[in-house]
Amino acid sequence: MSADPSYFKTTSWNLRDPALLRGFSYIGGRWSAGAKARTFAVTNPADASHLGDVASLSSADSATAIDAAQNAFGAWSGLLPQQRSSLLRRWYELMIEHKEDLAQIMTLEQGKPISEARGEIDYGASFAEFYAEEAKRPNIESVTSHLPDAEVEVWREPVGVAALITPWNFPSAMLTRKAGAALAAGCTIVAHPSAQTPYSALALAELAERAGFPAGVFNVVTGDAATVVKPWMKDKRIRAVSFTGSTEIGKLLYRQGADTVKRLVLELGGHAPFIAFADADLDQIVGEAIKAKFATSGQDCLGANRFFIERSIYDAFCARFAAAAKALTVGNGLDDPDLGPLMNESAIAKQQEHVADAIARGAKLLTGGKCHQAGPLFFEPTVLADVSAEALIMNEETFGPVAAIAPFDSEEEVIARANDTEYGLVAYLHTQDPRRIYRASRSLQFGMVAINRTKVTGAPIPFGGMKQSGLGREGSRLGMEAFTDVKYVCRDWA
Repeated sequence: MSADPSYFKTTSWNLRDPALLRGFSYIGGRWSAGAKARTFAVTNPADASHLGDVASLSSADSATAIDAAQNAFGAWSGLLPQQRSSLLRRWYELMIEHKEDLAQIMTLEQGKPISEARGEIDYGASFAEFYAEEAKRPNIESVTSHLPDAEVEVWREPVGVAALITPWNFPSAMLTRKAGAALAAGCTIVAHPSAQTPYSALALAELAERAGFPAGVFNVVTGDAATVVKPWMKDKRIRAVSFTGSTEIGKLLYRQGADTVKRLVLELGGHAPFIAFADADLDQIVGEAIKAKFATSGQDCLGANRFFIERSIYDAFCARFAAAAKALTVGNGLDDPDLGPLMNESAIAKQQEHVADAIARGAKLLTGGKCHQAGPLFFEPTVLADVSAEALIMNEETFGPVAAIAPFDSEEEVIARANDTEYGLVAYLHTQDPRRIYRASRSLQFGMVAINRTKVTGAPIPFGGMKQSGLGREGSRLGMEAFTDVKYVCRDWA
């Protein structure tokens, strides 16, 4: 397991285990630079420093990953579930053992505060642990026969090779959540991480190798997304595709997967409403609102985008929320501030556009509103009040640290406004009225509803949305369904 040359090109790293830093793709149990040995640069969004160069593979190289996964599928799917479980458990243990290095890799390439990165490693590892147990449970189901002298069974079998396409905002957890379910089901995988954050995925591949996964079971292909993924979408051997990213790209993959009728899991955009009624505790509302908006610097599909506050507590909420946002610290993720940098210049441009548009439509800027002095990719925690329903920020996912607030007067009004979006991932509801909790939970058109709290995700729960926020679910026992086919067997004993 010799280290790749790429990590010698930078002085930013201070890893206890330098071999975790890989600059090559991982295909068929080997580290590959690709036939043409092309590379792309990875930079730290906090200071634009050069972190290293990673192999940029061609379409032909990407196709070899399918070959490797297909060749390994028969043996992997034929293992006893307990054997797959043991390997997933060992992968989990290695993630926890190397948490500090994995967190540093993530913070340097993604920018998030180091405490958030540590939390993501714990969260991501939990999926390997969870699916190590679930691997043992897709049992044969006996069904009472409807025919004389016949015995009926229902089996779950792995679909085949699964393609996993992961984003830059949660570069470890999105891979483990997908891979854990697919591997537990008996599928082999080809994974493509974002070119902005490839090192986290490659470190997980290194740990998968150490855990003992057979060659070809776990493959990671780096490079340009269109170049790498296009052969996967055309190849009939790829039976399932799991993607986390924008709704626009999700629709493209949906169309591309039609010709070979691929199984799709799409975790797409969000536009979460945060609804607070006057009967809720104001201090708790403000604290939860800060968490719902500013975690991962707002670069989270679960991030609250639209804040609807009942009019009788509106002014008090705005004042306290703006003060709390203004007090948040901003800086390099290794210094563990409250907010790190945004990922790229286009993210900064979107914050600026949304702020300017909201103000032009009559919104009040309570705090923030411009780039932070920490650097060109840092944006101040920003709070806008009295935001028009026609403002861009009320109709588009901001994906950054800008909060838009508007008052409401009735339950019927706010539910209608919350549902007035093409997205339906998560909604945040704050009230102490049990009847309202029931009514609103039923009426909100979102796949997940958080009541009087922000953190709701975890390995045992089905993560996913409604409408154009995606298809299918990740996590929980339901997360394995996309990676299995149902087979009905009817035996005649006569």
